[in-house]
Amino acid sequence: MSADDKRYVIPAPSQPALAIAGSSQLFPVRRIWCVGRNYVEHIREMGQDERQPPFFFAKPADAIVPDGGTVPYPPLTKDMHHEVEMVVALKSGGSNIKPEKARDCIWGYGVGIDLTRRDLQIASREIKRPWEIGKAFDASAPCGPLQPAAKIGHPAKGRIALKVNGTVKQEGDLNQMIWNVPETIWKLSEMVELAAGDIIMTGTPAGVGALVPGDKVECEIDGVGRLTVTIGPPKK
Repeated sequence: MSADDKRYVIPAPSQPALAIAGSSQLFPVRRIWCVGRNYVEHIREMGQDERQPPFFFAKPADAIVPDGGTVPYPPLTKDMHHEVEMVVALKSGGSNIKPEKARDCIWGYGVGIDLTRRDLQIASREIKRPWEIGKAFDASAPCGPLQPAAKIGHPAKGRIALKVNGTVKQEGDLNQMIWNVPETIWKLSEMVELAAGDIIMTGTPAGVGALVPGDKVECEIDGVGRLTVTIGPPKK
């Protein structure tokens, strides 16, 4: 135990991190931010007003599940949904970041899933309570390896899709985002100060649906990467 470790009254938690494609290095995760209502067809399927702008919510950094991992089916729900999303990883941050400067903050991109206890989310929404119980549960943020922006650029279009047991359930294009990535960073940075290690899940296309134990979930974004996870039984 180092001298610094002795300052803590309990063992310090491990640092959540994302894999880097083709490398043994890791990207340390500080916070996970998620964008709601950023694809028109998904807004429509959820019965919401597509004229309203997207909004933001958070997940804990330790909710990450790596590529190839297993997600235990969570408690208190009978309706856990998949939402495939592009993940943006920041190398720097700040407040009030203008769209024309936003790409300077981006380290890379990946594929993620915003897992949602839909029944609990809707119940919270109907009584105007926060969404955390439906969104921010354990293992609710599977994320695949990151690709550096220095290698792949800044994807603004390309197929985004999710399969369950080999059947396509979600399919769209990154160019269908209502707010693009620089605009998303701009608006989020008006609300909170962003920093290196933050990741942003940028919204999902239409086709969200329920998952059950035993399902194999495969995601892909053209030019960005892939992610595969399995839904396991509930923890005992």
